[in-house]
Amino acid sequence: MTIYIDADACPVKGEAETVATRHKVRMVVVSNGGIRPSRNPLVESVFVSSGPDEADKYIAEACGPGDVVVTGDIPLAAKCVGKGARVVKHNGEELTAANVGMALATRDLMQDLRAADPFRQGGGKMFSRADRSQFLDVLDRVVRAAGRGA
Repeated sequence: MTIYIDADACPVKGEAETVATRHKVRMVVVSNGGIRPSRNPLVESVFVSSGPDEADKYIAEACGPGDVVVTGDIPLAAKCVGKGARVVKHNGEELTAANVGMALATRDLMQDLRAADPFRQGGGKMFSRADRSQFLDVLDRVVRAAGRGA
């Protein structure tokens, strides 16, 4: 099992490393630069070229059944779920075969609404301590389940 982190703009890299260390699981942090490599021997940094979606392409190609992917990118999540990986968003929401289609449709709808109204301001809610705590709990549970093959 490997935990893959879509690291660009990921607010929970430290929490994911804590879980990886607790379970003695390899973690691969994928970004296109600007992230300090960890000294943890379980954590590997992969730097991809700076083109659009290069980190996503790497993760989608590398992950498979039994792996866990941490991302907020819904199209990437859909690809990873399709390959049998388990996916956890930064806020602790788990994306599965049962709900990733709806998440993708919602993302596309919201993108269309934003494009139709150029004056629309603001966005989602701020990332909170509760989100961070929820992420830790869910990632720990998902890693344990993936380790059992459940």
